Amino acid sequence: MATLGIDFGTSNSAAATLVDGKIKRIQVEPDNDTLPTSVFFDFDDQRVRFGSTANQNLLNGVDGRYMRALKSVLGTSLMAEKRMIIGKHFDFYDIIAEFLSALKRSAEQSEGVSFDHALSGRPVYFHSADAKRNEKAEQDLRECYSRAGFKSVEFMFEPEAAALAASVDNQTGELGLIVDIGGGTSDYCLFETGKEINILASHGVRLGGTNFDKILNLEYFMPLLGKGAQLKKIMSEGVVTAPNSIFHDLATWEKIPFCYTPELKKTVRDIQRQAFEPQLFARLTRLIADRAGHELAFLAETAKITANQTEQGAAKIALDLIDDGLYVGINQADLARIMAELCQTIDQSVHDTLHKASCKPEQVSQIIYVGGSSQMHMVQSVLRNIFPHAKFRLSSVFTAVVDGLALATA
Repeated sequence: MATLGIDFGTSNSAAATLVDGKIKRIQVEPDNDTLPTSVFFDFDDQRVRFGSTANQNLLNGVDGRYMRALKSVLGTSLMAEKRMIIGKHFDFYDIIAEFLSALKRSAEQSEGVSFDHALSGRPVYFHSADAKRNEKAEQDLRECYSRAGFKSVEFMFEPEAAALAASVDNQTGELGLIVDIGGGTSDYCLFETGKEINILASHGVRLGGTNFDKILNLEYFMPLLGKGAQLKKIMSEGVVTAPNSIFHDLATWEKIPFCYTPELKKTVRDIQRQAFEPQLFARLTRLIADRAGHELAFLAETAKITANQTEQGAAKIALDLIDDGLYVGINQADLARIMAELCQTIDQSVHDTLHKASCKPEQVSQIIYVGGSSQMHMVQSVLRNIFPHAKFRLSSVFTAVVDGLALATA
């Protein structure tokens, strides 16, 4: 039975198999072995688009519905809610299955075989310490694979797959730590290499790049739309603050599609009439009417990356999407400041991983970064503080997990 390794990620996904003992990544998009975990329902041609095409349709203003961060919905009550899209009723099981089915088709067309079995990566914890929701999330994902046409699926912790891939290049017997900061979760694996890899401990938390995007969005963009603004009370004297929930939902990738309801539009219009600065909520009204929440989230992601890469001064982020001529400046110190609490969580998670194996930081000789957000300076600063004498290296940041899954299929 042919087995396909699938790294179904919050932000990006990949597939790979083993051919003659060697890893073969599937070209899931032209000249690319990863693709964004994005889905776009095109209202004009009544078709479903995936990956970069889905992203481009959104940015080009094609009429339809866009969804991203699908993995974050696993284990929640949203999974079973049905919605009418392009003339059919879809729940999130169906939507995720459509995406997984597209990966399956790409692999089968590439290799000329039927992949009936999948070895899927999964985070150590989908929902941090909530055991019931973690179990439900895996059950949900199993159901998605079934609906995608796979006859069976097994799961492997993503950081353990990355450790398996990393151990191929390291036969020294040293202790290594995988630090996998992905789109939705942070996962860690302490391992020792020898003739066979020895997994000493795995751990994880529900924290990833989408959390970084959200915090930046809330800190720099949402105040320009009314977050924190004062409103006049309707029935009495005094003031109140605009409801935070509106801005939190609009800054959360998986919740953005549900922010375009007639009820929310009416709420924002009512708030605008109460506001001391009505122009802020006029911007918010336009953004919701234009269904531009995802575009703003993409801008937050871009701002995070740009500020991280700007060594001197601040990155100038144009916010014409909100209003002509608007911009903000963000530097690495700003990122470190607003992400400080998240970095404390990462610090604690690393120490928890070491504690599980009764290991001290000085015993770990190498740190291997996996996942796009592991490249953030603030994240790497946390790790350097814990392991001042370790060697640090970037693995195949976006493909280490799927490489390890392919090796594990043997």
